[in-house]
Amino acid sequence: MPITKPNNSRLKKSGAVMAAAIALVSAWEGVRTVAYRDIVGIPTVCFGETRGVKMGDRYTMDECRAMLGDALVEFETGMRKCLTNPDTIPDKSYVAFLSLSYNIGTGAFCGSTIARRANAGDIKGACNAIPAWNRAGGKVVKGLTNRRAEEQKICLQGAA
Repeated sequence: MPITKPNNSRLKKSGAVMAAAIALVSAWEGVRTVAYRDIVGIPTVCFGETRGVKMGDRYTMDECRAMLGDALVEFETGMRKCLTNPDTIPDKSYVAFLSLSYNIGTGAFCGSTIARRANAGDIKGACNAIPAWNRAGGKVVKGLTNRRAEEQKICLQGAA
């Protein structure tokens, strides 16, 4: 598997791809500037950020936006490491995969049927595997089901 360098970031190269990723992720994550516990009890802040968050943490909207942009580039780097030909994936599918990776984590994304199918060149099949990731704490969550449906829809628009 090739190692992809961070400077190959499509988010950094294309304002349109970055804007699409921010729009999709922020729409589903929502924003809260004061740390709260998510559906499974993990301290969370801003646009769904959980890494290093402690209850009581506070951020401005500008800090939250910057945090999201930085996190998306970081998750993109992790996602690209497990995709054999990330630059051949259509933009909309790429954005959907990144939104999923941001939400479930790169480890889960990289071990998924989605990544395996994408690496086999089956982007449509990868898109159709997205809805399976609709659980939190082992339970189906309507919000995740809805998010996955939107990610799948965008993904399939790219695969068409």
